Amino acid sequence: MIRSAARGFTLVELLMVMAIMGLLVTIVLPRLSWTRDKALIAAMKSDLRNLLTQQEVRKIDSGSYATSFPTSVWSTSTGVTGPAIILTGDGWTASVGHVATSRICAIFVGSTSLAPASKEGEPACT
Repeated sequence: MIRSAARGFTLVELLMVMAIMGLLVTIVLPRLSWTRDKALIAAMKSDLRNLLTQQEVRKIDSGSYATSFPTSVWSTSTGVTGPAIILTGDGWTASVGHVATSRICAIFVGSTSLAPASKEGEPACT
């Protein structure tokens, strides 16, 4: 009687494939997390730049900065919390966060800075 060769994979071959897949996942997963965090920061910075534009328009129109805006004029992106706008003697400061990260971004206009922002009119994040 002639025996045909068994078809399929051995247990060792399957374990090797699983080990290689596990290694690839441990390499790729942190990179995906970093990319997600980068996108959240980009959204927060964009919102602060848009806030800066709205504040400057408000300053030109009414002669003063605002502590808030109606959502019909300006609102944050989905998931972005804030802004916490504080008027200062010669400008304002604002900070925002995001529900999916503990990082915050800030911006200021005038001589009173708000960490982590260090340059006037330029958003910075932790």
